[in-house]
Amino acid sequence: MSDAIWIALALLLVLEGLMPAINPGGWRRMFEQLLRLSDQQVRTIGLISMVAGLILLWLVEMAS
Repeated sequence: MSDAIWIALALLLVLEGLMPAINPGGWRRMFEQLLRLSDQQVRTIGLISMVAGLILLWLVEMAS
């Protein structure tokens, strides 16, 4: 189980690093736009992302 957590963390870091590595200007513009959002909008985006991740995990678990 602990190996899965480390693998998930490693994949998260790889995915988080893709955008600034491939397109640093676009990454900066995206963050400038995020800074203009209200706290509620950022919170909603975070919750939607979490739910999407949970659904994806559930689908992967059901497929295996």
